[in-house]
Amino acid sequence: MPPDLSTAPQMPEDVSLFVEDGKFVFRSNDATIYTYDRDGVGRSNCNGECARMWPPVVASSKARPIGDWTLFTRADSSKQWAYKGKPVYTFSQDQVGENNGDGVDGVWHIVKP
Repeated sequence: MPPDLSTAPQMPEDVSLFVEDGKFVFRSNDATIYTYDRDGVGRSNCNGECARMWPPVVASSKARPIGDWTLFTRADSSKQWAYKGKPVYTFSQDQVGENNGDGVDGVWHIVKP
């Protein structure tokens, strides 16, 4: 049974909500969104080559926090989205609708409400 859409969490305009396997999944530009266990609250430890493999979900200039979604400034001065305080990313090896990054190195996880 699919989840009740009336219970869907608030989201920024840069993020979409999909239902997969009967559960909500967040995506940005059709790419599954992940968190990284080595990040701190409102702080990314994924830069350089890591950020090329795991592109940060960068917020638009008009973006404002909403619900469990907040913004923080990355080392390169861009604004990145965080869900419940954890920075979020996509995975460069995913195709549209895939979630191949889930569990990579035991530290990357799909963001679920």
